[in-house]
Amino acid sequence: MKFLTLNTHSWMEKDPLIKLKNLCDAITRQSFDVIALQEVNQLMTSATVDQSLLVTFSATNNEHPIKEDNFAFLLQQELQKNGLEYYWTWEPSHIGYDRYDEGLAVLSLKPIQETRSFFASENTAYNDYKSRKVIGIKSENQWFFNVHLGWWQDKHDPFPGQWKKCTAHFATLKEPIFLLGDFNNPAHIKQEGYELVTQNWFDTYHLAAQKDTGFTVADAIDGWSENQSGLRIDYIFANQPVKTISSQVIFNDNNEPIISDHFGIVVEIAD
Repeated sequence: MKFLTLNTHSWMEKDPLIKLKNLCDAITRQSFDVIALQEVNQLMTSATVDQSLLVTFSATNNEHPIKEDNFAFLLQQELQKNGLEYYWTWEPSHIGYDRYDEGLAVLSLKPIQETRSFFASENTAYNDYKSRKVIGIKSENQWFFNVHLGWWQDKHDPFPGQWKKCTAHFATLKEPIFLLGDFNNPAHIKQEGYELVTQNWFDTYHLAAQKDTGFTVADAIDGWSENQSGLRIDYIFANQPVKTISSQVIFNDNNEPIISDHFGIVVEIAD
């Protein structure tokens, strides 16, 4: 199985439709089994999608309808034209950049058996960009959760509390679990978020027989304005030591064109 996680920075990028096409082309070539996308936006003022186009969509709840410019919807539609039928879900956490429903999407080549969502943050106000949800799908009796969590020392809603909520939820599940996403906690910083997560979770980067640098942020971006070097803050974790063939950075100009302020991660797991 092959997984992809990417913080898309959707609609905030220059030439976003070109970058959407580049993402679609890469997925078409590689046929990822499960895809987790963060910062998946739609304009709050856009028209609602016709329900006939949402046959493969599974809602986590019905609070926010899919709009015509939903980034994940457009991606799914283009992939369908390319012969790839993805089952998918999406849910927003908050208002992004004052005009978007901003959230998380998961796409799966296999049917979705069940969906889940919960707030990781203490804050749940929709107009606060630090409100953080986690969404997940169960497919082939495995769980895949998409996360976009906060910063370790954030005074408003720090990472440790968010991770405690996540841990409590994951502990209720019996199936194998994979976590994919933007954790906003660099791997090289000691005694912070990365070490907290890896007390009980396996980083597929370290399990991988083949790997590269793993850096998904090259310089200063939103949330990391002081950064001047490579950071590894996007991960794919497993709750058991799965046999991992490879872990590669993607959309970094060496492996597919840059399409976001984050690079993506592709992990291949032995079936």
